[in-house]
Amino acid sequence: MTVESVVKLGVGLLDLHPSPIRPAWVLEGNPVARNHLIASSVDGSASTYVWDCTAGRFNWFYDYDETIYVIEGGVVVKDFTGVARRVSAGDTIFFPAGARAEWHVEDYIRKIAFCRAPLPRWVAFARRGYRFLKRLMGNGAGVGATAMLEGNLEG
Repeated sequence: MTVESVVKLGVGLLDLHPSPIRPAWVLEGNPVARNHLIASSVDGSASTYVWDCTAGRFNWFYDYDETIYVIEGGVVVKDFTGVARRVSAGDTIFFPAGARAEWHVEDYIRKIAFCRAPLPRWVAFARRGYRFLKRLMGNGAGVGATAMLEGNLEG
């Protein structure tokens, strides 16, 4: 298997493929969504898509952490508390896994979506603990040993 280290694409030149919004999620209109997978990580935990959609209002449920960058057009996004925000070309927004949002695409939107599967809680906890111990052991031992060699600590 050959792994390319750099992927370069003109996102405006990509052929987008149908990516229908689940009918039960559509609240108003007939939004037509399309996407194109640009890249994915070797372990499958991260992927990047170009996605676009025509006018409509729909719910979206996030299974993954998703950061989007709006390339063209815009959307009004309403979070679960009812707070609405307009997101337009040049804006970036983050949706954590488990979030829900109502999207109201008034005309059209094209975005790049950076998706990442979150680590299971126990793995994330173990990782944080490992990093903490590594910093504690690395910094503590390194500073003490250096100071003792330089004669700056008694002991």
